[in-house]
Amino acid sequence: MKRNLIILSAIVMSLTLAACENPPGTNGNANANVNMSTPLAVATATATPKYTEEQAREERARAKENKETIGDTLDDAWIHTKIVAKLIANSKTPERKINVDVVNNAVTLRGTVDTAEEKAAAEQTAKDTEGVTKVTNQLKVAAPAKSTKTK
Repeated sequence: MKRNLIILSAIVMSLTLAACENPPGTNGNANANVNMSTPLAVATATATPKYTEEQAREERARAKENKETIGDTLDDAWIHTKIVAKLIANSKTPERKINVDVVNNAVTLRGTVDTAEEKAAAEQTAKDTEGVTKVTNQLKVAAPAKSTKTK
């Protein structure tokens, strides 16, 4: 479990660094102001960080250990990686009590959560993930069992 958490933390950090537009120690405005007389280039879509087939195989193996399904495409594996990392980072979702299946860019959430808020937060996290075309929320809400211990 610790190993998975470390790996997922590394993924989250990689995603965070990949999202940065400016390298550390630079001033993004300074670069923008250098050639004001030069016409602006047409903005192009930013590509996702380089996600390799090897990383996809590793993600599929981790998913299989958690009884999750990932389709055969790099997109499916990449979407799974992003959603799992977001769920772990979100304090409103119960970490790995949620199973994430991704096939053909469609996400299915399975498992049991403690509150309707957790269920809604997990669904919104999946919907807000780039590349997701559909989310099926099969999460069940069941309050945790109360302890019978007396003090």
